[in-house]
Amino acid sequence: MAILDILHFPDPRLRNRAKPVSEVDARVRKLADDMLETMYKAPGIGLAAVQVNVPLRVVTIDISEERDQPLVLINPEILERDGVEEMSEGCLSVPGIYEKVKRANHIRFRALDLEGQPLEQEAEGLLAVCVQHEIDHLDGKLFVDYLSSLKRQRIRKKLEKEARQQAEPAPAGTAI
Repeated sequence: MAILDILHFPDPRLRNRAKPVSEVDARVRKLADDMLETMYKAPGIGLAAVQVNVPLRVVTIDISEERDQPLVLINPEILERDGVEEMSEGCLSVPGIYEKVKRANHIRFRALDLEGQPLEQEAEGLLAVCVQHEIDHLDGKLFVDYLSSLKRQRIRKKLEKEARQQAEPAPAGTAI
């Protein structure tokens, strides 16, 4: 397993639409394993392949406190949505930023599992929000897109400034 680099907003690659997985094979299972390891280390509760610059419809999620209930969704799609939930969301691609976002409180979705078998499941609350958030990533959408353009611009400027500061070389010391 390997830790993957997570893309950060406003990286344009986060806007790529992911392609469906044609076959669940060893390559896809390795990607899912690496994504889980990356997600746990970050730490986060969800990660989409687009966030690690792999344009495939693969999502990893684990909302458990013990971090021992991984859910891998391949080619996920939402079948039904109802209710409204407003929850504070964050994102591994938008580090340090948390904002309230309205989403469906209850969803029904389907996907393939790591064996390529179809699964269909209902979710509500945090799991429903997380599935919607990650599927948005697969479609090139970020949670900041639900915010006002002013808030989105402020977040962009803050993250760009932090990235520039991290990229600046440390001042040279004085040799004695």
